[in-house]
Amino acid sequence: MQHVLEKLFGFDPQKHSIRTEILAGITTFLTMAYILAVNPNIFSALPEMPGGSVFTATALAAIVGTLVMALYAKKPFALAPGMGLNAFFVYTVCLKMGYSWQFALTAVLIEGIIFIILTVTKLRSLLLRSIPGTLSKAIGAGIGLFIAFLGMENSGIIVDNEATLVCLGNITQGTALLAMIGLFITAGMVMAKVRGGMLWGILITTILGLFIKDPATGQAITQVTGIVSTPVSVSPIFCQFQWTKIFCPDMFVVVFTLLFMDMFDTMGTLIGVHQSARLSTQSNKRDDIPNLERMFIADSIATVAGACLGTSTTTTYVESTSGVIEGGRTGLTAFSTAMCFALALFFCPLFLAIPSAATAPALIIVGIMMMPAVARIHWDDYCKAIPAFLTLITIPLAYSISDGILIGVISYVLSHAVAGKFKEISNTMWVLAILFICKYIFL
Repeated sequence: MQHVLEKLFGFDPQKHSIRTEILAGITTFLTMAYILAVNPNIFSALPEMPGGSVFTATALAAIVGTLVMALYAKKPFALAPGMGLNAFFVYTVCLKMGYSWQFALTAVLIEGIIFIILTVTKLRSLLLRSIPGTLSKAIGAGIGLFIAFLGMENSGIIVDNEATLVCLGNITQGTALLAMIGLFITAGMVMAKVRGGMLWGILITTILGLFIKDPATGQAITQVTGIVSTPVSVSPIFCQFQWTKIFCPDMFVVVFTLLFMDMFDTMGTLIGVHQSARLSTQSNKRDDIPNLERMFIADSIATVAGACLGTSTTTTYVESTSGVIEGGRTGLTAFSTAMCFALALFFCPLFLAIPSAATAPALIIVGIMMMPAVARIHWDDYCKAIPAFLTLITIPLAYSISDGILIGVISYVLSHAVAGKFKEISNTMWVLAILFICKYIFL
């Protein structure tokens, strides 16, 4: 038995405990299971994609990605459709740019394939080094603002206003009231470091929704139609790709944005988890982590699988830290997490009954978690501060992650060029800036 575990998951009976690895895997699942409620909720903005199918695709993508991480990379990290990446798919590509969800799925597939190629050919490191750290930090924080804004908007905390564009909604009743209550419940859970705090916050808020009515309908905000069922088929969204527009300029922009977000998100997560759990020695450089290439391969394979299943880019979750802190060190931890996602497949009605008011607090808190990167931006250097600020503010205000990234790249090159700091502009940044300027001028 121990020989099998060692071969499959890198489990060493002299160093590791089966009980500890399994409990660590369950802990990881509890801290990231909120995605099973949040992802279908975000995709509900696209009525053509059935919520039940999106839920199944979300769980299956998590299972596939996490199993590859467990068996191939033999690491205790879990994967699932990424926050920010799902918002980009729905709100930027489909709703703002006006493309079909099939177009967006095709972009996700292409991005995953390119990610595999870049990792196998070692070009990933070259591309990562060519993009300034200032922009990656600003993009992460900007996406955090965007995600929090979506949570506030979907729950009615923030509403549109003809005079000021946006304003505070009526937070004394309905979904906005429930979301505000849920925010402090969820925040309390997270601050108290309750295991699975965000998931528990979502569930408690959902229960409270049974007793708070929606003023528009007069019915309870939470409507439960069941708890357990057989998994819903993904056939309506399975391998629904659109190949007719793969050579259009917008496809390039979308694929680049997805690739940029995915690579930096994965790299940042893997480095952060290793450092916080002290899995890396002090001599490790940014790109010098054991089995890093295998972890990137697992991430990119998960993205390709997720695209085929019908969901947004799948990525490694920073919530994996919780399992690692509990003692998880091998692929057995990730395998345990995957089995928890497999069990969750049978609770689709329960997760789909969770209203947007209950998931909004999770979105807001995830946004908060993405903000510390702002502190690492050199605000006293205007060559870096200006593009960082423009990126940070454009993403939520333009309601577009891609526009924020494009404006950030252009402003970075222009600000450094005007200041005469040409040596700090990589050739890749020059090429990207010229292409993005042409996009805005000619398209």
